[in-house]
Amino acid sequence: MSRKGLFLSFEGIDGSGKSTQARRLAESLRAGGRDVVLTREPGGSPGAEEIRALVLQGDPDRWSAETELLLFTAARRDHLERTIRPALDAGKVVICDRFADSTRMYQGLSRGDLRAKVDALHDLMIATEPDLTLLIDMDPAAALSRAKARATEEERFEDFGIGLQERMRAGFLALAAEFSDRFRVIDGNRGEADVARDVAAAIAPHLP
Repeated sequence: MSRKGLFLSFEGIDGSGKSTQARRLAESLRAGGRDVVLTREPGGSPGAEEIRALVLQGDPDRWSAETELLLFTAARRDHLERTIRPALDAGKVVICDRFADSTRMYQGLSRGDLRAKVDALHDLMIATEPDLTLLIDMDPAAALSRAKARATEEERFEDFGIGLQERMRAGFLALAAEFSDRFRVIDGNRGEADVARDVAAAIAPHLP
């Protein structure tokens, strides 16, 4: 996809602090005079937000991994059409809390061997990758404790427990090695300000 703006994504296991870092980065860039769109997945557009409620709430076994893959892809397509693509075409910085890499992990790896299907559907319907992906890497047990402490309605994936967190962390690190030109791994086992400084240093060479 040809674009004028910059597309950044944050990835990591639940409770890693990626949402906090995405917000901090957006605030910092706006303070510096840049036009920023801060968005999230699943969600980021009215239709995608409706799908978000379907996939993040309810019993852990509410959907099969295959059904989740279709739902997440539908949400991502709407998000891309209505939010991400127009912002990039306008030359804005788009910061997305999760994107396709989360689907590669949560549906493609953790709940079955669906990675080939994830990539095939992505190539067919999305065909877009971030310019840079910041992976906030954190100890799985500490991250899960933090995630559960939020006590929100959106805890369906957290309810799979520590086993999923551990598999996801290993999977994200493997994905970062696979796409080493796009990923930057940031140590999230520190204070917010320290993590934010590393994030700022990682994106600085990519800012227009």
